Formats: sequence, structure tokens, C-alpha cells
Amino acid sequence: MTTASDDAQLRIAAITLDERTVLRRSAVIEHERATAITDLLKDNCFAPHSGRAGPFDVHLAVAENRLSLAIRSQADESSETIVLPLAPFRRIVKDYFLVCETYHDAIRGKSLVQVEAIDVGRRSLHDEGAALLIERLADKAAIDHATARRLFTLICVLHLRA
Repeated sequence: MTTASDDAQLRIAAITLDERTVLRRSAVIEHERATAITDLLKDNCFAPHSGRAGPFDVHLAVAENRLSLAIRSQADESSETIVLPLAPFRRIVKDYFLVCETYHDAIRGKSLVQVEAIDVGRRSLHDEGAALLIERLADKAAIDHATARRLFTLICVLHLRA
């Protein structure tokens, strides 16, 4: 049984993204990135199955079609890296980008009903990406749905190359 102090340690305290591959981001994408990071740091649940003590500093990177989560314990400075293939995320990320683009175009000129309908699809894809991330991390780390949604947003941001 975990205590409240244990739960306070099972979290991401700091997160960074590998910016080496980023050429530029639109203001909208930069806002999404900043919001996801702020919300993630405010409230998350993250527990590597290795048993490392938290809270954790996490660095996300994409290289060679793999997502890398470099995890460092703030408690004892031990570290580990979780690597996931990105192929299973490819369709969801592509569809999510398309729906987000449609959504941002719609808010400039479509009716509220049309915008809301597109937003339902956008949220559904976001949830699908979060569920896939939870599934892919299942034997490596425990995360809750809200944490997975925010991490999925950051994975999408890392996919942008221009």
C-alpha cells in the first residue's frame, strides 16, 4: 500500500524535450507544448517498474524511429532509459495532426457546431494516443490517463520537423 508521501514521489518533476531536430514551430504548436508541460508538471503520475525512487527528471527524444525517455531520479540520481518504437504511433500521430490542422482552420471560419464536431474527433484521437502509450509502457512504467495525454502531446511536438 502506498502512502501520500509515496504518491508525491511517483511523479515527473521536470521534463525536457530534445530540441536538436526542431527547425521551427508555429505559435500554436509552441503553445500546445508549453501547456502540456505546465499541466504535466502540475499533476502527473509516473512510476518506472524498475522501482527507482522519485520524483523524476525526464528527457524525451525521438531518434531512429524510437521514442526515448531518459529518466533520472532526483532522490538518488540513478538513471535509466525507456525506449519505445514509434511505428505503432505513426497512424495516430498523422491523423491527430490532420484533425488539429482542420480544427485550427475551423475555429477561424466555421460554425460552433462544426468546430465542436471536429474537436470531438481531435479529443478521441488524443485519447487513443494516450491509451496506446499506456499500453506500450505497461511493462516499463505506470502512468495515468492524464499523464499519458500530456506525454502524447509532447510526442506529437517532437514529430514536427519544420
